Amino acid sequence: MRKDHHNQLRLSPARVEHPHARELEAISDVLDANPMLAALVTQDLVGPEHSADRGRQGLTGDQVLRIAVLKQMEGFSYEELAFHLADSLTYQRFCRIGIGDRVRKASALQDNVRRIQPSTWEAVNRVIVDHARAEGVERGDKVRIDATVTATNIHPPDDAAQLWDTVRVITRLLDQVTKAGFSVSYARRTKRAKRRRMDVMNAKKAGARRRAYRDLIRVTEEVLGFADAAVNVLPECDPVAVGFATELAHFAELGRRVVDQTRRRVIHGDKVAAQDKVVSIFEPHTDIIVKGRRDVQYGHKMFLTAGASSLVVDLLVTDGNPADSTLVETMLDRAADALGRVPRQAALDGGFASKANLAAAKERGVKDVCFSKGRSLEIPDMVKSAWVYKRLRRFRAGVEGVISFLKRAFGFDRCTWRGLEGFKAYAWASVVSCNLLIIARHMLE
Repeated sequence: MRKDHHNQLRLSPARVEHPHARELEAISDVLDANPMLAALVTQDLVGPEHSADRGRQGLTGDQVLRIAVLKQMEGFSYEELAFHLADSLTYQRFCRIGIGDRVRKASALQDNVRRIQPSTWEAVNRVIVDHARAEGVERGDKVRIDATVTATNIHPPDDAAQLWDTVRVITRLLDQVTKAGFSVSYARRTKRAKRRRMDVMNAKKAGARRRAYRDLIRVTEEVLGFADAAVNVLPECDPVAVGFATELAHFAELGRRVVDQTRRRVIHGDKVAAQDKVVSIFEPHTDIIVKGRRDVQYGHKMFLTAGASSLVVDLLVTDGNPADSTLVETMLDRAADALGRVPRQAALDGGFASKANLAAAKERGVKDVCFSKGRSLEIPDMVKSAWVYKRLRRFRAGVEGVISFLKRAFGFDRCTWRGLEGFKAYAWASVVSCNLLIIARHMLE
């Protein structure tokens, strides 16, 4: 049974006089002032196939949202989160857990938080931005837009490591299939694969490295054959067998792509395009991103729009490595949608600059458009005076601080949730938590 809110807690923990406790109280006031936030989360918790009026009493939508915000704000793992919820009166008060109420285990907390969809997090952020505007925290007349990269939770990509990952994961799944009582034929090749991987790492000459790669490829293809054979013999009428077959087929397909790119790159010396590469069989959605002349990064490129209050108005997770200049119109349209108005001024990095983007921004009603590097654009064409241009350039630099704050304090530098939808949900959860804290600090000033 699910509800948006508890009607009444049996006993609420007493308030603790501490600056952080006051911040949590202010965030709690924002959440209480917008009950539709709990309703949005409840829709994901219940789902279309369940009834909110049946079953065991579960966490309310309000509790799950607060628990998710607390986790991102404090950087807790789920085990740490479960401990602190059981131990801290302040956290119990914030998460609406009464004295004597049962605190869920880490697995239950994870199951509830991960049910919140990225689209729900985005809708939650829209409500929070509307609240900030209504309270005068954010006016919405000035925005600053920039891009950054958030890494996925993978080890540095390496063909030998991925071949080894393929062998050990498929072998582990075949072991589980056997333990479940299904008869499949396979041989264990993990020790040989691990030795070949170490040979690749320790080889001092190209010839020795290539020989080790060839044998590692042969071993991997043999294990992929075991996986294909198992998928063919697993009964289609058994739900457990179907689950195993789906997982085996998924990793076998990724393993074949890794074998193909390794053979092309290492054995034949061909170049493999970045969009064709698999950099992780666990997070295959990961993109290869190079920004300027900096190091290669593995994750997703994110575009953020922040207001004058440092509130993150909008977030866009992109596919691949699009040029900044291709998304100016999209980001301005999304910002206008989130704020309910076209911003009067917009400040962007030099990578967004082009005459076409300047014209598009002006057509949308943006009066002053500042690109930090003009790139053949004249100041009078962008803004009404050189003084305004200097002010907007300084204003734009503040978005770097917002991004740094997200990465340092809210885990925005590396996503630890699995899958593309998990990645997007994690990113939005960080933004929502950051925005709530910013609003709370404005309220406490």
